[in-house]
Amino acid sequence: MRILVTGGAGYIGSHTVLVLLESGYEVVVLDNLSNGNRESLLRVERLSGKRIPLVMGDIGDRDCLDALFGEHVIDSVLHFAGLKAVGESMADPLTYYINNLAGTLTLCQAMTRAGVHQLVFSSSATIYGDGHPMPLHEGLPSGCPASPYGRSKLMVEEVLRDLAGSDARWRIALLRYFNPVGAHPSGEIGDDPQGVPCNLVPFVAQVAVGRRDKLVIYGNDYPTSDGTGVRDYIHVMDLAEGHLRAMAALSERPGVSIWNLGTGRGYSVLEVIEAFERASNRCIPYCIEDRRPGDISAYWADPAKAQLELGWSALIGLDEMMTDTWLWQMRNPYGYSLL
Repeated sequence: MRILVTGGAGYIGSHTVLVLLESGYEVVVLDNLSNGNRESLLRVERLSGKRIPLVMGDIGDRDCLDALFGEHVIDSVLHFAGLKAVGESMADPLTYYINNLAGTLTLCQAMTRAGVHQLVFSSSATIYGDGHPMPLHEGLPSGCPASPYGRSKLMVEEVLRDLAGSDARWRIALLRYFNPVGAHPSGEIGDDPQGVPCNLVPFVAQVAVGRRDKLVIYGNDYPTSDGTGVRDYIHVMDLAEGHLRAMAALSERPGVSIWNLGTGRGYSVLEVIEAFERASNRCIPYCIEDRRPGDISAYWADPAKAQLELGWSALIGLDEMMTDTWLWQMRNPYGYSLL
């Protein structure tokens, strides 16, 4: 089988490409490199010993997509391409709707023209919104996401449900995953955010390696055990494996299937900092500022459905997540840049 991975040069995409290649799949990557890096794929090629065709282009470019599907026979699409920063989406919502929603519409139109009807969509637990009892399970109604990022993911989910309802050939997985962290245990590929990191763990790692002076914790007055926000952190390699399991399951599942990908446990910001300090043997200085608009106090997954239906569960704990993150950052203090 040949798999198209949109956003395959990015953080989650590159790790999933590696797992695909190691599992015997052929892969084609589509990426505009706005949040990805060609070097990540070169390293995946070295790790796997296999070549990765890279199509430089955007999911919103109809001509590019038609040319890609015309040149390559694609069996399934794993769709990671999208913008993902909550704070950025609050400041620039239109860009998020254009990229995440309109881009996915263009991709699905191109898939339809090419006769490709199997799609694994990178969704988000933010679609549940706030106010649900924990843990979050797939039977809960979608809420009102607190950010344009979350609302763009929910809109795409609704579009994909309508698409599958209109045409029985479609087999679609909506993977609602929580907070990806960690890196490949080789230290060769990892999270390399552009500019100032928008997520906690890469920011902590950059403080530890000396790129930033201190961490800013946004809010210590949440209704949690220590007042800081609580999230379900999942290792990127566990997440990559979940995508493969979901893709394989679609052969037996017409229509839309939904799975949470999380560990089932939440950790506070302060707990993550403590785990990183243990992994790196370095102190992480921080200060407290006001909450950010769009942030939710606490959420974590109920992963039972994925375990039952996919035979998948997250295997890697928080300490190992932080150890792998530190190895990646220590060996690559400036990410994929040579500076």
